[in-house]
Amino acid sequence: MQTILSRSAATLVVLSMLTACGGGHTDAYNNNEPQQYPVLTLKPSETTLHMDYPATVRGQQNIEIRPKIDGYMAQIMVDEGATVKKGQLLFKINAPQYEQEVLTAQAAIKSAEAAVNTASMQVRKVTPLVKKEIVSNYELEAAELALQAREAELAQAKASLQNARVNLGYTAIYSPADGVIGTLPYKIGSLVAPNSDQPLTVLSDIANVHVYFSFTEKQLLDLAGTDANTSLDAKLKQLPPVQLVLANGSEYTENGKVETTGGLINSGTGAISMRAVFTNKAGLIRSGSSATIRISQPVSNALMVPAKATYEMQGKKFVFTVDTAGTVHSREITVGKLSAGDAYIVGNGLQAGDKIITDGIGSLKEGTKIKAVTPAATTAAR
Repeated sequence: MQTILSRSAATLVVLSMLTACGGGHTDAYNNNEPQQYPVLTLKPSETTLHMDYPATVRGQQNIEIRPKIDGYMAQIMVDEGATVKKGQLLFKINAPQYEQEVLTAQAAIKSAEAAVNTASMQVRKVTPLVKKEIVSNYELEAAELALQAREAELAQAKASLQNARVNLGYTAIYSPADGVIGTLPYKIGSLVAPNSDQPLTVLSDIANVHVYFSFTEKQLLDLAGTDANTSLDAKLKQLPPVQLVLANGSEYTENGKVETTGGLINSGTGAISMRAVFTNKAGLIRSGSSATIRISQPVSNALMVPAKATYEMQGKKFVFTVDTAGTVHSREITVGKLSAGDAYIVGNGLQAGDKIITDGIGSLKEGTKIKAVTPAATTAAR
């Protein structure tokens, strides 16, 4: 019985070995079959580079509205976010002391006018007496000097009235320009003063908006060129219109123009401040918002490789090419720092007509044999 069991076990072992060997032949056969990979033949084409720069938006004017006198907020004629016109009444301040100053100045004028009339009468009285030599000329000169003094007092009283009226006029605050009202930190009854920490509001003129961003020194030279015979302002005018990408990722419908540049390069950051202007008739863009400036640059005869077709090793970028025999080769390339969509523009390492593998490169190595197919054929096979 033991002999029969031993023979059965031996038979099972032999069958297992044969099965394993058979499976090995099948795998070896499959491994000898080249795997399909999508291959792209490079051709020169036209493309556009998009260079994006973080930016901040400011209104054409951001005006702090502050009172010129002390007083209590009596009326607020506008609401936050309201669009106002130049000369529109915004606030009224209760300052009764300035009304009293006007009344006092008016009374002082009446008193000064009476004094002038009295002094004038004295001059008219003394003048004929001097001519008849009844009194000395000294009396006439004294009367005339007294008249001049009273006239000076009248002029001073009128100036005080004018000053009082100006101060009283400061109790009504009008908009200095067209724009949009900001926050209103003070409510009716609040004490306000010229030296208060916060303004009554900030008026933003956003008919046009200024968008500020920065270039590095190299970016500025690359974009504007190094022609010493052309001024920087002239070079900036030659730049194409720029786009504004809003915070939600959508592009603003109006194009803008780079207008000016800062005069100094920041020695700490190596950046130079730039400004672009955009029209904002609909008031969609608000001062203080964040955005992105996009500068588009057309490129002709560009060789482009998909970003997913590249890989990096020790700080260098590579692609896999395939020759006519279907053998894979690793090739180092140089590309621009900016991508055109999801593709890189090749600087060196490839030329028109080269074939590169565009997908699945993680499983490849130098010398691998593949079957080159178009990307569409690969997708269909899967």
